[in-house]
Amino acid sequence: MAVTPEAQRWEELFATRARADVGEGIAAILSLLGLPELISVAGGFPDPETFPRERAAALLAEFAATGETSAFQYAPTRGLPGPLDALARRLETTQGRLPHDGELLITSGAIEGLELVSRTFLDPGDLVVVEGPTYLGAIMAFRGYGADIVAVPMDADGLEVDELGRRLASRLRPKLVYAIPDHQNPAGVSMSTERRELLVELARRHGFLIVEDVAYRELAFDGDAPRSLWSLGPDVTVQLGTTSKTFFPGVRLGWAAGPAEISAQLVNAKQNTDQCASALGQRLFEEYARRGWIEEQLVRSRALYGRKCARMLAALERTMPPRVRWTTPRGGFFSWLTLRGGDTTELAKRAVEQGVGIVPGALFFPDGRGGDNVRLSFSMVDEEQVDQGIERLASLVGG
Repeated sequence: MAVTPEAQRWEELFATRARADVGEGIAAILSLLGLPELISVAGGFPDPETFPRERAAALLAEFAATGETSAFQYAPTRGLPGPLDALARRLETTQGRLPHDGELLITSGAIEGLELVSRTFLDPGDLVVVEGPTYLGAIMAFRGYGADIVAVPMDADGLEVDELGRRLASRLRPKLVYAIPDHQNPAGVSMSTERRELLVELARRHGFLIVEDVAYRELAFDGDAPRSLWSLGPDVTVQLGTTSKTFFPGVRLGWAAGPAEISAQLVNAKQNTDQCASALGQRLFEEYARRGWIEEQLVRSRALYGRKCARMLAALERTMPPRVRWTTPRGGFFSWLTLRGGDTTELAKRAVEQGVGIVPGALFFPDGRGGDNVRLSFSMVDEEQVDQGIERLASLVGG
């Protein structure tokens, strides 16, 4: 489509950070979810079947009946005391470490945590190491502050920490190393315990900060999880979490846990973004956690996603040609397809024409790789449509 003179005028005024084309990737993914008759394995959204509609409605009615005011008012920038305590106790239960005073703040989702960390640490030209592939939103956040991004490869055991160590020994000097150690987006793999311990050791030795994203940590199909990077190395890690996958995304609620000195700077940065996370969301989550409802919901969510994943893996095994490979997730929302040749951006366009939504792998790399990869999400697709969707995709891949 031709660019109008008016559009060209504004284009010239846009900040450099606004011109990064990676930002179009998330918009494209979201747009696929709205197409009628499309079997979408594109967006990594939670299944609405997991949303606690009745209990959320009951809590709202309870707040109104008891004269609750804090849920409907502005909140302190760090978070309301009650929700902060409930979240801290939950982290102690699930990760074996209680945040110390001043280490925890409540954010408007994990994506705001990425924004706050980037705003706090990154100057133009600073170096950030990410997993290759990695979460598209992280690439956007780091690039938005002018960072240079280097992707270190992954395998079935997550980030190749030995390779990172070799690069550090060769004078690679990152400020931040961003990792999604549990059921990674987009690869669906998890980092081994040995690699987690080594990554913490490298951070202490070389002076970088680990930014740990735990968006999918509580969605292991068997309920188990290795120790988090934050619990292993609280002195060198900022953990970013979200309730969007375990509670519901409409509350836009998350957290950042890290050294108190860093946490204080994140609070300062937050005062210049949204000032405070939703007080209503904080109170809903607090009550949901304290009453044990979130554990009940997680049991149902893990079972649902486990069934969907098993069905998708079976369909891939049944329909894909021998040259195609994919990861076998033990939790989370994603599997990562490798076609060993071909242009998956073009494949994604053809797939839409055949009624299937997929995400090409190049979006998940900062350096142009991923041309023969596809991210598949089983989280939101209807269970009864999984087989048909994968069959359509397999017919396009060919032998």
